[in-house]
Amino acid sequence: MRETRVRFAPSPTGALHIGGVRTALYNYLLARKNGGKMLLRIEDTDQSRFVEGAEEYIKKSLNWLGIDLDEGPDQGGEFGPYRQSDRKDIYERYIKQLIETGNAYYAFDTPEQLEDMRERIKNEGGNAQYGCETRAQMHNSLTLSTAEVSRRLGAREPYVVRVKIEPNQQVVLHDLIRGEVTVNSTSLDDKVLMKSDGMPTYHLANVVDDYLMKISHVIRGEEWLPSAPLHILLYRYFGWEKEAPQFAHLPLLLKPNGNGKLSKRDADQMGFPIFPLNWTDPTSKELAIGFKESGYLPDALLNFLAFLGWNPGSDQEIFSISELTQAFSLERIGKAGAKFDIEKAKWYNQHYLRSKSNEELAAFLHTDLSNAKIDCSKDKEIQIVNALKERVTFPKDFYEMGLVFFEAPKSFDEKIASKKWTSEAVQVLSALISAFPATKEISAETAHTIIQEVSAKQGVGQGKVMPALRLALTGGASGPDLMTTIEILGVKETQKRLSFALTEIRPND
Repeated sequence: MRETRVRFAPSPTGALHIGGVRTALYNYLLARKNGGKMLLRIEDTDQSRFVEGAEEYIKKSLNWLGIDLDEGPDQGGEFGPYRQSDRKDIYERYIKQLIETGNAYYAFDTPEQLEDMRERIKNEGGNAQYGCETRAQMHNSLTLSTAEVSRRLGAREPYVVRVKIEPNQQVVLHDLIRGEVTVNSTSLDDKVLMKSDGMPTYHLANVVDDYLMKISHVIRGEEWLPSAPLHILLYRYFGWEKEAPQFAHLPLLLKPNGNGKLSKRDADQMGFPIFPLNWTDPTSKELAIGFKESGYLPDALLNFLAFLGWNPGSDQEIFSISELTQAFSLERIGKAGAKFDIEKAKWYNQHYLRSKSNEELAAFLHTDLSNAKIDCSKDKEIQIVNALKERVTFPKDFYEMGLVFFEAPKSFDEKIASKKWTSEAVQVLSALISAFPATKEISAETAHTIIQEVSAKQGVGQGKVMPALRLALTGGASGPDLMTTIEILGVKETQKRLSFALTEIRPND
């Protein structure tokens, strides 16, 4: 049985889009499920689009997500080099093979000649592409004499190498997601396989590398589906049809409303990340905040991405990476585009945060407190995260929501005060100050008992007291459990905040 070997093959032209992360994840899951190998191949043949730092960014992103690689530029492996720019000599050999077998040819057309051809065909109402209907009218090794071709090559005139597509051939793609797709070769153009700078295009390098690296499955985005017939023909022209990989073209990631493909502009407008890590554009110097820096946990992000196109066939939504590996199959990926529901991503993040121990959560809070130069004991940090864990979405929320335990309110919500700060409430709160025990610490249970007793003694229902008490302690109407808040604040701080509120807020009756 053929070994499962997959590749993630990004181009280092910028930050890694979240759609690329999903592609990497699906490749990883298939490899791990089948006990196979996953490799990273950097497809950098288009040197005009190369962006400094992009390759390292891709590697760091995969590392943060826990998508570990078996082979690649850093890991090595018996099928390297794993950067296409280091494989130029390899591609030249296979270009010569295609030319010798009559499946490719030299084309010397200038940009002006190409434009004239396109304009002429367009005016005639035809299909303005370089292919079986037009190549006989162009300047290439199919129309020029052997001597003229040799002269031009010897003179080093600019040229490209194009694939020669024979018309009226049925090209059948057996896609693991989309089923059987049939295309007539007449509709295909003679794509450039090698550019004038001597570098191969994606089409040639991709097929040659997948063959030489013994790739068993090509899992890639839907945008590559139109190129698949050409790739199948190249396997045929090379005589590699039996060794060709199985193809699986993934559905698009759509905008949250489902109308159109998700783009960076959409993400920016809607206020959510689209890259795994922070990325600074080298030209504009614009910073794009990543999922990591926005507070998303890697396991939560992977769980979310797995469901963008795939489903396990059950109601289960929470999967560890090992559970995803066991459940994953290409056959359960749908054809339809998947809506990028950022609220669902937040839901996953909430779940994964809540599943962590208080000690792990306290570490997030400790980091932010330290950065803010706020001292806090470990026990108190644990108390705070335990009080807040059901309310947070991101790690930074522990600090932002927890500031109330370190900074007493200097002002109070006027809307709440106008409704809840009554004479009866003030009467109870005033009595509470002296009713608390003369100790630093107090438990939530003890605090609740004291408030019950004082309220009963004053003849005021607790429903009239609690909103005012929360206002005095936090400045607003929401927050963690009120008795737990008192326990964390301690007696002295609670008394201090009550006294301040009683002097600052006037009863509304």
